[in-house]
Amino acid sequence: MLDKLKIFAGNSNLALAMEISAHLGISLGKADVKSFSDGEVRVEIQESVRGMEVYVIQSTCNPVNRNLMELLVMLDALKRASAHAITAVIPYYGYARQDRKVAPRTPITAKLIADLIAVAGATRVLCTDLHAGQIQGFFNIPVDNLYATPILLDYIQKNYKDNTVIVSPDAGGVERARAFAKRLETNFAMIDKRRPAPNVAEIMNIIGDVNGKICILLDDMIDTAGTITQAADALLKQGAKEIYACCTHPVLSGPAIDRLRKSAIKEIIVTNTIPLNDEAKKLNKVKSLTIAPLLGEAIRRIHYGESVSSLFV
Repeated sequence: MLDKLKIFAGNSNLALAMEISAHLGISLGKADVKSFSDGEVRVEIQESVRGMEVYVIQSTCNPVNRNLMELLVMLDALKRASAHAITAVIPYYGYARQDRKVAPRTPITAKLIADLIAVAGATRVLCTDLHAGQIQGFFNIPVDNLYATPILLDYIQKNYKDNTVIVSPDAGGVERARAFAKRLETNFAMIDKRRPAPNVAEIMNIIGDVNGKICILLDDMIDTAGTITQAADALLKQGAKEIYACCTHPVLSGPAIDRLRKSAIKEIIVTNTIPLNDEAKKLNKVKSLTIAPLLGEAIRRIHYGESVSSLFV
């Protein structure tokens, strides 16, 4: 019985929230999430949540600060409305890339956001493919970090079976690429790069055999697409036969769409943790897969006190 469960959503990804609600067989909760004339977020929960287990679905994607404030204000509203438990479902967790001090006098925004979410009223957090796994430790409340791997794997197995190699575009993604390749029973490679400045990547060399192979570049997100397109160029020079890319979070900001359009990448497989913008929808290379069944099943298991980790065994 899901009569004690309610799902609400901000404006960041209403389509995904509606898919999750449909998967669970319940209606999306009624909430008015708008702005005052000066831009302040205004939230009104339009039904009782007293004693309920509530889930708020909100990706902190572009516009990042607006969507983050919507999430925080909704959490506060639900807390003050006496919800029994409040889970922040954050398919894409923004500000995660600043997860440690990489230079003097820089912030750790991933920790700051974790503190804000907990203080606002969340009693649990549900995310998808955090940029760094240790971000779970920034919270003093339970965090479930789901993996989009089963969804991406299923698509790749059905469409690219033979002569494939999984490629990590940088050293930080080697563990992810190795695990992915193991599940596909294929090889993996990595690209050694140096990043002289934020959003600027310089490809150095390729470790692994890619000559004559179908290369699948794997990353957790594609932002400006500089890394992924330079990686594709490097793979071509090393004799790669075809190049594809897949990621969980299609941030696709700045020059990303133009770079991907001009690149050697034949297809970019993403999930709908972030809704595609109008430019991305027009790019025939982009294939978006839904994670609604995965998030819906995780919510159901949390509600009934069942194992979430067994989803990925």
